[in-house]
Amino acid sequence: MNRPQFLTSIIGWLRKGYPNGVPEQDYVPLIALLCRRLSDEEVVAVTDALIEQGQAPIDRVEIGVLITRLTDEMPLESDIARVSEHLTTGGWPHEDPSIPS
Repeated sequence: MNRPQFLTSIIGWLRKGYPNGVPEQDYVPLIALLCRRLSDEEVVAVTDALIEQGQAPIDRVEIGVLITRLTDEMPLESDIARVSEHLTTGGWPHEDPSIPS
Protein backbone atom coordinates (compact mmCIF):
# COMPACT_ATOMS: atom_id res chain seq x y z
CA MET A 1 0.00 0.00 0.00
CA ASN A 2 1.33 3.41 -0.97
CA ARG A 3 0.94 5.83 1.99
CA PRO A 4 1.91 9.48 2.32
CA GLN A 5 5.22 9.98 4.17
CA PHE A 6 3.46 11.71 7.09
CA LEU A 7 1.16 8.73 7.64
CA THR A 8 4.02 6.25 7.21
CA SER A 9 6.04 8.04 9.90
CA ILE A 10 3.10 7.97 12.35
CA ILE A 11 2.53 4.26 11.76
CA GLY A 12 6.24 3.57 12.24
CA TRP A 13 6.26 5.56 15.48
CA LEU A 14 3.23 3.64 16.80
CA ARG A 15 4.68 0.24 15.85
CA LYS A 16 7.99 1.06 17.50
CA GLY A 17 6.35 2.28 20.71
CA TYR A 18 3.69 -0.45 20.79
CA PRO A 19 5.14 -3.60 19.17
CA ASN A 20 2.32 -5.73 20.63
CA GLY A 21 -0.48 -3.30 19.74
CA VAL A 22 -1.88 -0.21 21.46
CA PRO A 23 -3.48 -0.93 24.87
CA GLU A 24 -7.08 0.33 25.12
CA GLN A 25 -6.28 2.83 27.89
CA ASP A 26 -3.75 4.56 25.60
CA TYR A 27 -6.16 5.36 22.73
CA VAL A 28 -7.34 8.75 24.04
CA PRO A 29 -3.84 10.08 24.87
CA LEU A 30 -2.55 8.96 21.47
CA ILE A 31 -5.38 10.70 19.65
CA ALA A 32 -4.62 13.87 21.63
CA LEU A 33 -0.96 13.67 20.58
CA LEU A 34 -1.90 13.21 16.94
CA CYS A 35 -4.28 16.16 16.90
CA ARG A 36 -3.25 18.63 14.22
CA ARG A 37 -2.16 22.09 15.27
CA LEU A 38 -1.52 25.01 12.93
CA SER A 39 2.13 25.64 12.21
CA ASP A 40 3.49 29.16 12.71
CA GLU A 41 3.55 29.56 8.91
CA GLU A 42 -0.13 28.55 8.70
CA VAL A 43 -1.04 31.10 11.40
CA VAL A 44 0.64 33.78 9.30
CA ALA A 45 -1.08 32.53 6.12
CA VAL A 46 -4.52 32.65 7.79
CA THR A 47 -3.81 36.09 9.24
CA ASP A 48 -2.60 37.42 5.88
CA ALA A 49 -5.70 36.06 4.12
CA LEU A 50 -7.98 37.67 6.69
CA ILE A 51 -6.25 41.03 6.32
CA GLU A 52 -6.41 40.78 2.51
CA GLN A 53 -10.19 40.39 2.76
CA GLY A 54 -10.16 43.80 4.45
CA GLN A 55 -13.27 43.33 6.57
CA ALA A 56 -12.88 44.67 10.09
CA PRO A 57 -13.45 43.66 12.74
CA ILE A 58 -12.54 40.05 12.07
CA ASP A 59 -14.52 37.59 14.14
CA ARG A 60 -13.83 34.06 15.36
CA VAL A 61 -16.14 32.56 12.71
CA GLU A 62 -14.11 34.13 9.90
CA ILE A 63 -10.90 32.86 11.50
CA GLY A 64 -12.38 29.37 11.84
CA VAL A 65 -13.61 29.30 8.24
CA LEU A 66 -10.18 30.20 6.88
CA ILE A 67 -8.47 27.62 9.10
CA THR A 68 -10.92 25.00 7.81
CA ARG A 69 -10.21 25.99 4.20
CA LEU A 70 -6.47 25.73 4.80
CA THR A 71 -6.45 22.44 6.72
CA ASP A 72 -9.69 20.69 5.67
CA GLU A 73 -10.30 20.12 9.40
CA MET A 74 -12.35 21.81 12.10
CA PRO A 75 -10.29 24.52 13.82
CA LEU A 76 -9.06 24.09 17.37
CA GLU A 77 -9.91 26.86 19.85
CA SER A 78 -6.17 27.20 20.51
CA ASP A 79 -5.53 27.84 16.81
CA ILE A 80 -8.28 30.48 16.64
CA ALA A 81 -6.65 32.14 19.66
CA ARG A 82 -3.20 32.02 18.01
CA VAL A 83 -4.50 33.68 14.85
CA SER A 84 -6.31 36.27 16.97
CA GLU A 85 -3.12 36.98 18.91
CA HIS A 86 -1.24 37.41 15.63
CA LEU A 87 -3.89 39.90 14.48
CA THR A 88 -3.54 41.80 17.78
CA THR A 89 0.23 41.94 17.39
CA GLY A 90 -0.23 43.43 13.92
CA GLY A 91 -2.73 46.00 15.21
CA TRP A 92 -5.65 44.59 13.20
CA PRO A 93 -9.15 44.99 14.73
CA HIS A 94 -10.91 41.76 15.63
CA GLU A 95 -13.34 40.34 18.13
CA ASP A 96 -12.08 38.68 21.31
CA PRO A 97 -11.79 34.91 20.62
CA SER A 98 -12.46 34.09 24.27
CA ILE A 99 -16.05 35.31 23.88
CA PRO A 100 -18.06 32.58 22.11
CA SER A 101 -20.22 33.76 19.24
